[in-house]
Amino acid sequence: MIIKFYFDEDASDLALLEAARSRGVEILSTQEAGNRGKSDREQLEFANLTERVLFSYNVGDFIQLHTEFLTDGTQHSGILLTKQRGFGIGEKVRRMLNLINSKFAEEMENELEFLSNW
Repeated sequence: MIIKFYFDEDASDLALLEAARSRGVEILSTQEAGNRGKSDREQLEFANLTERVLFSYNVGDFIQLHTEFLTDGTQHSGILLTKQRGFGIGEKVRRMLNLINSKFAEEMENELEFLSNW
């Protein structure tokens, strides 16, 4: 199955959403899902329920949550992290497409990836 994304509240930049969607990337934003103001844990749990890889700029918190989920034996559909100022919009989309074209959604289960690696 192809990777689909869930953008957390911090990553829901309209320009990035539009650019990625115009290239065929399937994205659901926190705002579209009606999840504004929910905790990071709740966001990751929602991403798992909807079988989406969570995309966030919140590197520290989601590394910690990933570790907690693995320790507890709790499943998640994957996490993709990047720094907010690391890449321009075009480069972020290019790297997301590299990931999508290299892995299936099932291969992202319980995995944490950094956009910089793609």
